[in-house]
Amino acid sequence: MTPKEVLALCRRDEIRAVDLRFMDFPGTHKHFTIPVKALTEKSFEEGFSIDGSSLRGWQAINESDMLVVPQAETAYVDPFMQSTLAITCNIQDPITREAYAKDPRNVARKAEIYMKSTGFADAAQFGVETEFFVFDSVRFDQNEHEAFYHLDSVEGEWNRGKGSTGYHIRRREGYFPMPPGDTLQNLRTEIMLKLQECGVEVEAQHHEMASGGQCEIDLKFAPLLQTADHILRSKYVIKNMAARHGKTATFMPKPIWNDSGSGCHMHVSLWKESQNLFHGSGYGGLTEMAMFAIGGILKHSPALFAFCCPTTNSYKRLIPGFESPINLTYSFRNRSAAIRIPVHSSSPATKRFEFRCPDSSCNPYLATSALLMAMLDGIQHRIDPGPPLDKDIYDLAPDEMESFPKVPATLEESLTALRNDHAFLLRGDVFTEDVIDTWIWYKQTHEAQALRERPHPWEFAMYYDV
Repeated sequence: MTPKEVLALCRRDEIRAVDLRFMDFPGTHKHFTIPVKALTEKSFEEGFSIDGSSLRGWQAINESDMLVVPQAETAYVDPFMQSTLAITCNIQDPITREAYAKDPRNVARKAEIYMKSTGFADAAQFGVETEFFVFDSVRFDQNEHEAFYHLDSVEGEWNRGKGSTGYHIRRREGYFPMPPGDTLQNLRTEIMLKLQECGVEVEAQHHEMASGGQCEIDLKFAPLLQTADHILRSKYVIKNMAARHGKTATFMPKPIWNDSGSGCHMHVSLWKESQNLFHGSGYGGLTEMAMFAIGGILKHSPALFAFCCPTTNSYKRLIPGFESPINLTYSFRNRSAAIRIPVHSSSPATKRFEFRCPDSSCNPYLATSALLMAMLDGIQHRIDPGPPLDKDIYDLAPDEMESFPKVPATLEESLTALRNDHAFLLRGDVFTEDVIDTWIWYKQTHEAQALRERPHPWEFAMYYDV
């Protein structure tokens, strides 16, 4: 929509409030609300003032003023707030009016611009499988003298002895169960329909592998920036629909120990003049360009993990035995590889590969941008991805396993990799040194170090009587 069309929509639907939304640097959705009469055509150019020093990783207090500038094409009627229009915003400097380098959405915009400047492609299409858990209740806390968390789900295998329905999902047997074992079918369908009302196309919804309420919503492929917008909108809809049902949704990658974790698998293809540049006659039906793109991802994967798997909890998902991608390889059909080439359709429009490593805790603007930059680096430098792996990784002998590079084991490892390998992200000023430095500082100080300092409950089980 144009600004004029947004204002016409407000009049037609009797909108009374406008919710202005953006994403902070670590990846949390933020908003504030204005009366509809404050939104004019000039608002889409002049923006609204906010305090950038109160947002994580952004401005110092002596330079705190910033602008949020509504983007008309992102407007939709909010299904959870009364008479409210929601609009996604860009962040600008109020003096120079330049796009703010540490606005994650700005990074995604620059990634698309840089891609076009290379001449390789004019669109990067992303289709995303968002996985998450829906629990009936959650409690958690940590202070100086205690630490705990408690999750509950009527589906949970741990509830078998509590006199409930008896329809429980066994550990790692949650893929495609029928109701009444699948207690979340109606909720997921409501989420799917609500997303479509909000302008997000959905390909499918289903129960996922884990016990205790693991779900998946598959978003139809769209250009990079739009996909990142849609991921953010999807999280909002999913959390609020769960709340309407008296439940709670989380995109934490591994909330349940000893069961499957939640990923955010990204299906990627590059296009030019409406032609899919990945559809060819090579391995898995891919083109040479697609293979070089895979080579770029595999080469830079340790650094990519800092954005694609950006939490300490992410690495509790990336362990053997849970169909997680723990080795940096690629394969046709094989889901145990980090990059899989799907086989279900021969249509040129659907040819793509799937990067299975990211999880839903990622900042979608930064993760998709970093992934695209690695692909472009692979194409520019014709990086050979090496031979594919067409065996089941989990059945390989130990000596064979050692020949494949491993994913980082911790957030600290991925941040170190990013420190040592980020030149490919700086091209076209997509990421900046300040963005890289701030990301590493924030993640090390506020997450990795914070966790390292605190005793873990299991340490008491192992060491209290030492």
